[in-house]
Amino acid sequence: MTSHASSGEGLEGAVAFIGIGANIGDAVEQCRKAIVHLANVRGIHVLRNSSLYRTEPIGPKDQAWYVNAVSEIRTTVLARDLLRALKSIEALMERRPGPRWGPREIDLDILLYGQLVVNEEGLVIPHPELHRRRFVLEPLCEIASYTVHPAYGISMKGLLDRLTDSRIVERIAMEEDVNSEPPILAAAGKRDEGTSRNDI
Repeated sequence: MTSHASSGEGLEGAVAFIGIGANIGDAVEQCRKAIVHLANVRGIHVLRNSSLYRTEPIGPKDQAWYVNAVSEIRTTVLARDLLRALKSIEALMERRPGPRWGPREIDLDILLYGQLVVNEEGLVIPHPELHRRRFVLEPLCEIASYTVHPAYGISMKGLLDRLTDSRIVERIAMEEDVNSEPPILAAAGKRDEGTSRNDI
């Protein structure tokens, strides 16, 4: 299911997609908090969020399954500064260093940033594993199936149709009716009137 968490009216800038994942502690709640933090970054408007998905982990098998989602944002924040903002949110949520593909309190990645293609030290856009990962493409296709990969010229749906990754990805059932806005997505668009947006 999708949700328009904030309108973004009048905001110029790029449309980007952020991958969200967690598998330590209450992974659902961690993803909820990450979306709220993302929506509170100055220069970012969350446009839509995918459903939450329970996903089979890549890497070590002795770890919990992940919860994953994708947020579509409109942002005036430049790509490298957006990466810094995501790292700041991860630090705020007490992500600890760990092995590659190991357990994560929270994991935030830039999947796409407009039609930008970047391959620099510490910054690669589109995400280099995007086209290989079912846990990325399933939620991404839910909200942006016809968005085209800027390097391959293929839509997200096309990439998903060609995918050989057989790992299990299951949409998490919500208590609410599927046509209603679940708490995780509603929360991203709500702020106290007296609270300013974070200058991350």
